[in-house]
Amino acid sequence: MTQDFPTPENSPNDVESTVYLLSRVREGEPGAPDRLVRRFLPSLMRWAHGRLPRGARDVMDTQDLVQVTFIKALDHLDSFESRWRGAFFGYLRRILMNQIRDEIRKVDRRPTKETLDDAPPDETRSPLEEAVGSDVLEAYEKALQDLPEEHQQAIFMRVELGFTYQEIADALEKPTMNAARMLTSRAMLRLAEALHAQGIRPEN
Repeated sequence: MTQDFPTPENSPNDVESTVYLLSRVREGEPGAPDRLVRRFLPSLMRWAHGRLPRGARDVMDTQDLVQVTFIKALDHLDSFESRWRGAFFGYLRRILMNQIRDEIRKVDRRPTKETLDDAPPDETRSPLEEAVGSDVLEAYEKALQDLPEEHQQAIFMRVELGFTYQEIADALEKPTMNAARMLTSRAMLRLAEALHAQGIRPEN
């Protein structure tokens, strides 16, 4: 069954806008951080589901990563500006993506670029968001959720994290780079079919 990914800023039961809520958090209003987390937690958990490979889950599970994501986002809130609809949710996703990338490479014992904990995360749109736009991105998320978990992970690592096929093979415990390439190709084909069913034709 397809899961919906509503933009938290425009949920039908919202009493206060995300921009207003962010201003309340910045001004130190008691309870505002908790309201902000409650608003975005379900959507972020759904987005994160299945993106952390099994081999990395013994080190840190999805819920842990999401919790750390909110801590980092709140720590750097002064540097964030809401410049478009859905900007804060995109900001959370990018923080979480960076953590997932690091966890996968930790498990693979691959060297990673060191990051400064006090450096604010990049708030610009991701290449995927820039390429497809918000409407197609929502369709992409829905289609991705209908795929087998291993297909979701292969697409996520290739399209969103920019992993090589060898890195995908290592993360998903595939015997060869070619096996990872074939898995990713099958996954992308199924994703394209799912998008086509929604009336969207991805460009080759």
